[in-house]
Amino acid sequence: MFESYVTGLLVGGGLIVAIGAQNAYVLSQSIRREHHWWSAGVCMISDIVLFTLGMFGVSAALTAMPQGLEILRWLGVVFLGWLAVQAFIRVIWGRGALTAKQQQRRSLKGVLLTTLAVTLLNPQVYLDTLLLVPAVGAQQQSTTGFLLGASSASVLWFGGLAWFGSSMAPVLSRPKVWRIIDGLIGLMMLTIALKLALVGLE
Repeated sequence: MFESYVTGLLVGGGLIVAIGAQNAYVLSQSIRREHHWWSAGVCMISDIVLFTLGMFGVSAALTAMPQGLEILRWLGVVFLGWLAVQAFIRVIWGRGALTAKQQQRRSLKGVLLTTLAVTLLNPQVYLDTLLLVPAVGAQQQSTTGFLLGASSASVLWFGGLAWFGSSMAPVLSRPKVWRIIDGLIGLMMLTIALKLALVGLE
């Protein structure tokens, strides 16, 4: 079981780190210290639920309905493109100008809904959690151990992002630093959106 757990930890961790939209959003919330643990928690729970569903056969149903992934693909393109535009606006005007037009802090509900959208509107998430992870997990001696390992990877990664971002907030929240961070976030979101639109799902 331990070997399966370690395999799940490594495979799950590698896939989670590669999903840039989630990481960028959670880190952004963490640096702002704006409901960041809630945001990280949503990502953790989403991963665990999707990993579990994938291991119990939802991947077969997903494969049988490719049109569903196609719809998610274009929803993801639109949403990630919108997030990129918002980030580039903050690069130009700064977060102070943006905040002046909005409430000082976003509501917990708003943060949770945006986190869910970033997570669930990216079809790559479904390919990773419902197809790739179960494909590897099915080959393990202990599927339960593998599932626990993959789930642990999500908890450790998003917990680490929430802690790191909030701990480094005094340094990372400076206006000039935030312009750089927002620029990188914008580029990351735009790159993912363009890849989904032009290349599709591999």
